[in-house]
Amino acid sequence: MEAAEEEILDQATAARTIGELKAEIVTLGRLEALALAVRRSGEDRKWLELAGLLGEIFSPAPPPRETPAEAPPIPPPTRSPHQKLVVFTEHRDTLSYLETRITTLLGRKDAAVVIHGGMGREERRKAQAAFEHDPVVQVLVATDAAGEGINLQRAHLMVNYDLPWNPNRIEQRFGRIHRIGQTEVCHLWNLVAEETREGDVYYTLLEKLEQARKALGGQVFDVLGKIQFEGRPLRDLLIEAIRYGDRPEIRAKLTQAIANAVDTTQLQNLLEERALAHDVMDVSRVARIREDMERAAARRLQPHYIESFFLEAFGQLGGTARQREPRRYEVTHVPAPIRNRDRLIGTGEPVLPRYERIAFEKALIAPQGEPLAAFICPGHPLLDATLDLTLERNRDLLRRGTVLVDERDPGTAPRVLFYMEHSVQDASLLPNGDRRTISKQMLYVELDEAGNARHLQYAPYLDYRPLRDGEPSVDTLLARPECSWITRELEQKALAHAIAEVVPQHLKEVRDQ
Repeated sequence: MEAAEEEILDQATAARTIGELKAEIVTLGRLEALALAVRRSGEDRKWLELAGLLGEIFSPAPPPRETPAEAPPIPPPTRSPHQKLVVFTEHRDTLSYLETRITTLLGRKDAAVVIHGGMGREERRKAQAAFEHDPVVQVLVATDAAGEGINLQRAHLMVNYDLPWNPNRIEQRFGRIHRIGQTEVCHLWNLVAEETREGDVYYTLLEKLEQARKALGGQVFDVLGKIQFEGRPLRDLLIEAIRYGDRPEIRAKLTQAIANAVDTTQLQNLLEERALAHDVMDVSRVARIREDMERAAARRLQPHYIESFFLEAFGQLGGTARQREPRRYEVTHVPAPIRNRDRLIGTGEPVLPRYERIAFEKALIAPQGEPLAAFICPGHPLLDATLDLTLERNRDLLRRGTVLVDERDPGTAPRVLFYMEHSVQDASLLPNGDRRTISKQMLYVELDEAGNARHLQYAPYLDYRPLRDGEPSVDTLLARPECSWITRELEQKALAHAIAEVVPQHLKEVRDQ
């Protein structure tokens, strides 16, 4: 314990004696008072720079002008109140400060959401979903809790309000928006305090990185975390600058260390090393993956069926969806019953009160120049909640069943098709106390008069049609001698076949994942 306390104290102070520590505490008190005075004065230069940027990027676009003969290599960000911005900061206090000032500046409490390390997983998912798909939310303010593992690709604008002392974290932050699938040019602003020892080091580093970016075509951030400064991390350079940065020889030494680390040749070598693929798949593994993909494609409902069902069911439940681009819709109102249903069955991101865009095909999620769309497919909370509520209100109709016509079958012998669902659960509990479902499959078991049962890999009823006017009714058909074998006991036969033949294969697939 004493060793741990010693290490923490060594990292927290530069003092080497009790006298120096006392002097440092006095200095910290004076700096705290100065910071509080700056905040109360409203003359926070760093905030003023960010406020000016917010006003610029969220203002309406000016009338188009003629494009100059030589356009800049990186076009400036387009002005639009509909785009999104990510602001990263180091500290929770700064995050709360920025949230208050940003929402006040933009005039709406819901104009900004936050993500920080003190939030639970569900809270983070809710904030991320609101930032991605709620048109009212314009800014995400985050600590490095959102710097790794979270996709913030809905935005292409980012501000580092505070710069971390580890370049790898800068790379992780920028990687949240600058990733495969991004269709817009990404812009990053780093706010650095001039005339400070820390700021001088960072300014030199960023200046060298900009020169390298021009030479390497903008790939510098891909290897930023691998840069070493004469064998030392950036943190050590910053500490040395703070302690001894007033000495000209130390400043010259630090500048040279940065110049050597950000050498174009060295960065090019890091990029080439990163581009090498170390994972090679043999032929059998490729074949297995291909087979799994083909099997999944056979089971998958085609997007137009999902689209047709969702729009009809969502409308009947009181939702409002309007087409804005071909097969892309804006959801302006999600009814409370759907949002409440998600709170009971939800396992992932929440259902939002509105969506800027939704789409049912992957190719329509992020067209060039259009808002990012939520991908509505099985597993998305909006579709799942709509489906669950529709099933609850119409379950008696499903139990009664119906008669459909297979026009591809020239025979007259009837067949009975059962639809079932099979779920695999783990030990995690949902808010309503049920176990979490980790995999779900729709099963279709068909029976004939001879008692033969077969499992169909797709939804066959999609190729059938309902009875037309003038054709025999359901009661008339079931009263015919050919249908005398159709009884309630068939359900147990179909269930037994599914349990014996289909369920074990589903369980094996989940375990093998």
